[in-house]
Amino acid sequence: MIIKILTLFPEMFYGFLESSIIKRAQENGLLEVEYINIRDYASNKHKKVDDYPYGGGAGMVMTPQPIFDAYEYAIKDFDKGVKARTIYLTPKGTTFNQKIAVDFSAEKQLVFICGHYEGIDQRVIDTIVTDEISIGDFVLTGGELPTAIMIDAITRLLPGVLGSTESYEDESFYSGLLEYPHYTRPEDYNGLKVPKVLLSGNHKEIDRWRRKSSLEITLQRRPDLIDESKLTKLDKKLINEINNERQLK
Repeated sequence: MIIKILTLFPEMFYGFLESSIIKRAQENGLLEVEYINIRDYASNKHKKVDDYPYGGGAGMVMTPQPIFDAYEYAIKDFDKGVKARTIYLTPKGTTFNQKIAVDFSAEKQLVFICGHYEGIDQRVIDTIVTDEISIGDFVLTGGELPTAIMIDAITRLLPGVLGSTESYEDESFYSGLLEYPHYTRPEDYNGLKVPKVLLSGNHKEIDRWRRKSSLEITLQRRPDLIDESKLTKLDKKLINEINNERQLK
């Protein structure tokens, strides 16, 4: 996958995107990332990239010319005839989730536009942006942090990055539920013990315990994620067990 990031602050990505799993993905040729400084493409003498909004109001707006020119540079080597999937990070966008991460991970090339100030000129959005995305109901000073979060979520889904699809298929949100608890050695730590079923070697019972734990955690913390139409007979039986156990407490 090729990712081009249009930003005023490319240095914000250096440590994050040059470490850990994302660094290895780039070293192994699974991911290519280029930072493009929008300010470098400003045509005015002082490299100014913002101006007052028409109609008045507080704050400044990023002007269209530097963004359009930076974008044209970003896509110059992309596949011809295919509109680049171009993501603008904005509180007005669709809230990012695992389903969207999976969707983006299927793309060969992505462009991220990191806005600042009061945002970017609407003509940029109308012309080149394909997806407006938010990472939550709050406002940040710019789009760099949301972009970094999205790249992390997308990259780990690329084939070969984690080594096995099992590494993410059991994780929270991938299956529609929150993930079950994990335990490791030692078996007993200061009287805190690992559940016996995980030590039994009975994989059928272990799978059952994990599914029940996922359902229970999801019911407690994110009941909105429970889709009745996708529950199996076993899921419904486990939910009944959970409800009965709650009543006994």
